[in-house]
Amino acid sequence: MNTLPPPDSDKPENGPETEIVDEPDAPGPATADLAPFEAGGEFLSRGQGAAVIADFVTRLPNAPGVYRMFDQSGNVLYVGKARNLKKRVTSYTRIGMQSNRIIRMIQQTATMEFVTTRTETEALLLEANLIKRLRPRYNVLLRDDKSFPYILITGDHEAPQLVKHRGARSRKGDYFGPFASAGAVGTTMNAMQRAFLIRTCTDSVYESRTRPCLLFQIKRCSAPCTGEIGLDDYAELVREAKGFLTGKSSAIKTDLARAMESASADLDFERAAIYRDRIAALSHVQSHQGINPQSVDEADVLAVHQEGGQSCVQVFFFRTGQNWGNHAFYPRADKSLDAAEILGAFLAQFYEDKPVPALILLSQEVEEMDLIAAALSEHAGHKVEIAVPKRGEKKDLVDHALLNAREALGRNLAETSSQARLLDGVAAAFGLESAPRRIEVYDNSHIMGTNAVGGMIVAGPTGFVKNQYRKFNIRSEDITPGDDFGMMREVLTRRFSRLVKEVGSRETAPRDEDGFGPWPDLVFVDGGQGQLSAAQTIIDELGLTDQVPLIGIAKGPDRDAGREKFFVPGREAFMLQPRDPVLYFVQRLRDEAHRFAIGTHRAKRKVALTKNPLDEIDGIGPTRKRALLGHFGTAKAVGRASVPDLLSVPGISEQMARAIYDFFHDNGE
Repeated sequence: MNTLPPPDSDKPENGPETEIVDEPDAPGPATADLAPFEAGGEFLSRGQGAAVIADFVTRLPNAPGVYRMFDQSGNVLYVGKARNLKKRVTSYTRIGMQSNRIIRMIQQTATMEFVTTRTETEALLLEANLIKRLRPRYNVLLRDDKSFPYILITGDHEAPQLVKHRGARSRKGDYFGPFASAGAVGTTMNAMQRAFLIRTCTDSVYESRTRPCLLFQIKRCSAPCTGEIGLDDYAELVREAKGFLTGKSSAIKTDLARAMESASADLDFERAAIYRDRIAALSHVQSHQGINPQSVDEADVLAVHQEGGQSCVQVFFFRTGQNWGNHAFYPRADKSLDAAEILGAFLAQFYEDKPVPALILLSQEVEEMDLIAAALSEHAGHKVEIAVPKRGEKKDLVDHALLNAREALGRNLAETSSQARLLDGVAAAFGLESAPRRIEVYDNSHIMGTNAVGGMIVAGPTGFVKNQYRKFNIRSEDITPGDDFGMMREVLTRRFSRLVKEVGSRETAPRDEDGFGPWPDLVFVDGGQGQLSAAQTIIDELGLTDQVPLIGIAKGPDRDAGREKFFVPGREAFMLQPRDPVLYFVQRLRDEAHRFAIGTHRAKRKVALTKNPLDEIDGIGPTRKRALLGHFGTAKAVGRASVPDLLSVPGISEQMARAIYDFFHDNGE
C-alpha cells in the first residue's frame, strides 16, 4: 500500500505505486447546470464544481485507488475509494442521478487529489485511514473513536505484573482484550488479584520493597518482591491467570476445588481458605459478565439503530467465551444515509487501529461485505468472517445488541435535546447573539506553586467532548510560585497562539453540522475580575478582541455552590437565580474543569514523588539500585555517602562509586 502523507500535509508522497493528479490550470466545460445551494460551505460559481471534476476525469487511470475532494479553502470535503477511479469519479458528473447531499458536495468541490493502489482492498484500508485522520465533512465519522483498554501480563520481568494498558502494544507480554471500559478492566483486575494474587505494583516499587506491602496483608498479592512466594510458584499463578483470560476458567476452578479438598483432608484449613477465596473471586467476575455465550469463543457483535435523524452503533466484545463489555457509538453522518451505509462505513474505520476478532456479527447486511472482510483479514493477518446470523445463539446476541442500541439512542436523543435547551439558556443569561456550540473552561491546579498545571475542558451540543480536553504543564520560569494570573496568561497564550497558527481565523475554520468547530464560542475562566482581566489582556495582545467571549466565575462566599458571581466584560458582576438550570449547567462545567485540572496535577505530583535520582545515573540498574537502597536506606543517604562508603556496597566498582559520588556532588553545587 502507498505510504501515507505526514501529519502536517494532506498530500501523499510520490512513490512507485502512487499517482497524483494535479489540479487543472483552468476548469473544463461544465457538464451540468447547477443552481447554488445555501446549506453551508463555500460554493463555487454556477456549475464550476462539476466542471472541475469533469476535467480530472480526462486524466484518471482505470485502476483502484482513493480520491479526495477539497473546497476553495483547502478543507477536505470527502474521501472515497474506487475499484476503478475513472468510472467512479465520472459518476459525479451525472448530476441528475445524485442525492441533494452529493450535489452540495459536488458544487463545493474546487480541486481533487488521487492515490492509486494495487488492489481495491488496499484502497479500502487507505480510505479508512484518511477518513479518521482528515475527518471530511461528507463522510460518516466516528464521534468517539476511543482506544479501548486491555489487561497486560508483562513478559519483561522475573515476576510478571498485572496492569491495565491503553495505546500501542509495544511492551513485551500477553495482552487480553479489548474491554469496553476502564471500569470493566478494573472489576476484572480486582477479582484477578483475589483469585491469582498477581502483583500490580510497578517494577521500581517491586525492586525497592524490603517487606510486604498492604496488598499482601489483605490477600491481594503473593509478595514475590520479598520472597514470600518462590518465583516458580509465582510463575504457576501467572500461568493460571493467563489460562483464565484465555477461556480456561472452568478447568482452573476444578483444579482449585481439588486443591481445596486436598488441603481440607490434610487439616490445613488456612490453605483451604485461600483456595476457597480464590474460587469465590473467579465466580464473582464470571457472574458480573452478563451474557457468556456457549457457541461463540471470540467475536464482536455490531448492531445499528436509527431514529430522529441520528444513528447508534452498539459494539459488544466477546473473548474466550466471556462478555468483556459493550460501548455505544454515535457516528456523524448525513441524515439521508441509511443504517446499512452507516454500519459499513463504521466497520472499516473502527478496526483501522484496533485488533480484529476472527468473527464479526452484524445486525444487517452491508454493501461490499466480502471486500470489507478481505480488507480486515489483510489488516489483521488472519481470516476474518463477517456474518449476519439468522437463528440460534448468535442471532440472540445480535438482537441483544440491537436492543441496547435502541435504548442508548433514546437516552442520547433526550440528553441532546436537554443540552440544546441549556445552550440556549446560556446565550440568554450571558447576552450572547446565539447559542454557543463550543464552550471551553480553564482552571489551574498546584500546591504552593509546585507541579503547576492548567486544564481545559470542552463542552458542545452533545455534552462533554473529552477528546478535545487539553492539559498544560506550566513551563515559564518567570512566574512566581502560586501566581494564578501568570499561569492563566501562559495557558491562554499557548492555547490561542497555537489555534491561530494551526487553524487560522474563526471565519475560515471548519465546523460540523452541529456547528461544533475548533474555535470556542464561549470561554469560562475559574476566577473573578483579576483572572478575567488577565485573560482579556492575552486575547487583546493576540489580536482576538471581540472574537472570544470571556466570562469569569468567582466562587461564592465560603466557596458556597449556588452563589457564584459572574464577571462579563462591560457589565456589572451578577449572580444567577439559585435554582436556574443554567447555573447548574455552568457549575457542572466548572466542576469538570476543576476535576480535570486536579487529576492532572495529582498525576504529575505522583510521578515527581516516585522519581528516584538513582534512576538518572548511567549504569545503575535494578540490581545495583536495590543493593544501594538496601545498604543506605534512602537515595538521600546514598547522596551523602563518600566514595569509600559506596565501595562497601556489593556490586559497586570504584569507577561506579566515583560516578555516583560525582552525580550527587554536581547536583548539589
